[in-house]
Amino acid sequence: MQIMTLIAALPGAVAQGLIWGIMAIGVYLTFRILDIADLTVDGTMCTGGAVCIMMMLSGHNVWTAMLAATIAGMLAGLVTGIFHTFMGIPAILAGILTQLSLYSINLKIMGKANQAINVDKYNLLVSLRHIKNSDLTKNAIFIVAVICIVLIAVLYWFFGTELGCSLRATGCNPNMSRAQGINTDLCKVLGLMISNGLVGLSSALLAQYQGFADVNMGRGSIVIGLAAVIIGEAIFGRIFHNFALRMVAVILGSILYYLVLQAVIWMGIDTDLLKMLSAIVVALFLAFPYWKGKYFNKSVKRGGK
Repeated sequence: MQIMTLIAALPGAVAQGLIWGIMAIGVYLTFRILDIADLTVDGTMCTGGAVCIMMMLSGHNVWTAMLAATIAGMLAGLVTGIFHTFMGIPAILAGILTQLSLYSINLKIMGKANQAINVDKYNLLVSLRHIKNSDLTKNAIFIVAVICIVLIAVLYWFFGTELGCSLRATGCNPNMSRAQGINTDLCKVLGLMISNGLVGLSSALLAQYQGFADVNMGRGSIVIGLAAVIIGEAIFGRIFHNFALRMVAVILGSILYYLVLQAVIWMGIDTDLLKMLSAIVVALFLAFPYWKGKYFNKSVKRGGK
């Protein structure tokens, strides 16, 4: 009976994993491509949802609301980029400042701490009610999967252009990039805008899926994003070398994260400890390459001697 309960909950975990996977791609772009630890996402993960819900409640259609949510996320990334490049504030502190500001902005957008939306009254793109026993055109897993495929295709094309290559070069070696005439400050700002635009889109989908936007819905998002990136790289890194496939790996890492999370809940572990467990998992995955280089490789070298 308990196994059946876990199996019944798996489609919902997959849907959430796909939605958060879009956010994780945004984290991947700053963390791996630009080599910036951007903490803006904890604020943007609410901003996109707040904008989307309020736009729909005021009568706009879902596509306009999602576009506005994406633009709102990009504007948040722009602010972080200006703090970092124009004002000379370290990237991690610039993200914290924007995130802190967004808490007040999100409250002003929604008018209160929480705003709900009913799938029966509004034409939502995705909803947790449409996970099982629903048409393919309404199935949340199918719809979000298609959005993920389109986003990966667009990003793969963009990062193959001259501008996209400039962004990748900026993260790889900023000094050499400047020597080649690349405006690294512009590339950093643009990268932060693209990243937070994806986070805003993910937030809009999440708010629709769960039926509400909450001022605290983005808290700890950076940990979930990093977990998805690191799990995806650890499991699929040796198989997926292509840039597009690496983004697929990030989404798969997000799905695996939520599947494990669902299994942990099913096992009866206190849900209050979930964020702490997530942080521990991320810390271990981040520490493993360091431990491998410091201890394992040394022991192999000594053995060879």
